[in-house]
Amino acid sequence: MKNLKKQRRIQVIIVAAVALTVATVLIGYAMRDGINFFRSPSQIAAEAPDPGEVFRIGGLVEEGTLVRGQGETVRFSVTDGGASIPVTFTGVLPDLFEENQGMVGTGSYVNGVFQATEILAKHDETYMPKEVVDALKEQGVYQEPET
Repeated sequence: MKNLKKQRRIQVIIVAAVALTVATVLIGYAMRDGINFFRSPSQIAAEAPDPGEVFRIGGLVEEGTLVRGQGETVRFSVTDGGASIPVTFTGVLPDLFEENQGMVGTGSYVNGVFQATEILAKHDETYMPKEVVDALKEQGVYQEPET
């Protein structure tokens, strides 16, 4: 009887270990496309990623490089002060996107050009939507941000 209980316990432990391993593998497999690593322009210049790898790049839009092409295609360079990477993007840019402003793009690096599929514009911590500013002014509690 004791031998049977011991066998059952070992079987349960083995089944639980196998189930945990399978679950871990399935989660990793499902997340493989959802994980986007962040790289700076200096990291990309030092070691170019594989052409099929999807990752994020971040930095400042380099002044004088923003060129709007035909249709919705836009070309510009992203810099972190150490290196500059050319970027192409087809689509509608965010309202806050402009030169000398921060941006984060998702895409892949092909033939020396980062081909972005998504662009996010970054703003500083003093940004406040116009509607909020108007509401605060109406209440008389709005204070101009210090520059």
